[in-house]
Amino acid sequence: MTAARRRPAHTWWGRAWVEALEQRAQLDPNRLPRGRTYARQGAVGELTFASGEVRAPVRGRRSWPYDTRIRVRRFTDEEWDRVLGAISAQLGHAAALLDGELPPEVAADVQAFGLDLLPGSGELGPRCSCPDDADPCKHSAAVCYLIADALDADPFVLLLLRGRSREEVLSGLRSRRRSRDAGPDPADAATSQRSQDPGVDARAALSPSHSGAASPLPDLPLPPLPPQRPGHPAALPADPPPRYLGLREDLASLAADAVHRAWRLVLGLDLDTGLDADSHADLARRAEASLGTPGFARLAEASGVGGQELARLALGWRYGGPAGLEVLGVGWDPDWVEPALAETLESARVALRAVAATTARRTRNRLTAGRVQLRFGRDRRWYPYLRSEYGWEPAGPAAFDPAEALHQL
Repeated sequence: MTAARRRPAHTWWGRAWVEALEQRAQLDPNRLPRGRTYARQGAVGELTFASGEVRAPVRGRRSWPYDTRIRVRRFTDEEWDRVLGAISAQLGHAAALLDGELPPEVAADVQAFGLDLLPGSGELGPRCSCPDDADPCKHSAAVCYLIADALDADPFVLLLLRGRSREEVLSGLRSRRRSRDAGPDPADAATSQRSQDPGVDARAALSPSHSGAASPLPDLPLPPLPPQRPGHPAALPADPPPRYLGLREDLASLAADAVHRAWRLVLGLDLDTGLDADSHADLARRAEASLGTPGFARLAEASGVGGQELARLALGWRYGGPAGLEVLGVGWDPDWVEPALAETLESARVALRAVAATTARRTRNRLTAGRVQLRFGRDRRWYPYLRSEYGWEPAGPAAFDPAEALHQL
């Protein structure tokens, strides 16, 4: 079966989601194939997941995307107590969830408590700003098919749609496990509040004893491991006024960008996150992240920078970060700053002549031979460029060895 005809969802819970969608669309089923086409062609923008709902912009026939929202009935606190009880009854259930699996036994155990973990057709609420009155319309159907992909990748998305985040679910399971290990507690029986991880009181952990010596520390909980993927920003509590066209999408995009940067920072990646970058550098960073997506054209329109120029900024950032962006726009005289660099420039001239089979000429920090160019950055790296019909464009990652930089071409 080809990718174009591949049926969405490959896990049993992802297929159950699609089946609920298809049952809802029985009265007007012709929207589903068009929705699959929209999803396959990249018409759906960033999915924003929140408690009980998913939102996404979907491009249709008009120039501005439609605002699409898929709502799911959230469990009440009492229902969540039953869900957590069913999951915590078997040690392997929580472990399977953490491994990205949702065993059918979990759904069966929850069902034994009188609940369906997977939403039925009557619990899905597609809404779209398009004029089509079908339920669901093709835009909503496209979003639903992509939600199935998200469910395939992470079953905790299903729990979020039912009202609680991954952290809240795991916290509730830990709390129940501690309660079982410690035996019944009358105070717990009298409390019907939402299960939460109580943590460790800082004063008890760090306060000195009466004798002046530090008191022994209790068994402090280990800090949680970073998640395997960035989280999803919360949905806006209220939509901006309609007169501010596109503001909701802009805010959602900025929130998703902040989540992704925070996640990479926690993992120790991109320590130079550019948080102190000026607007020009930040535009290049965001453009690099949106290359090849519908968001790139929207960013070009909002910034007033032409698509080709914005692509050059994005590639400059991709291949060198702030230093690559500087090389893109600013020339300098290396041997004037540091005379010893003359030998480095000459070795690069030799390497470039060997690749381009023609004499390389130098202009400040740039060596050019035919359609190939090397630019020497202040970070002492060489940046390869190629000439296109639009001018010189970044063509590969930078390297300290000019021959290695040319090898990227």
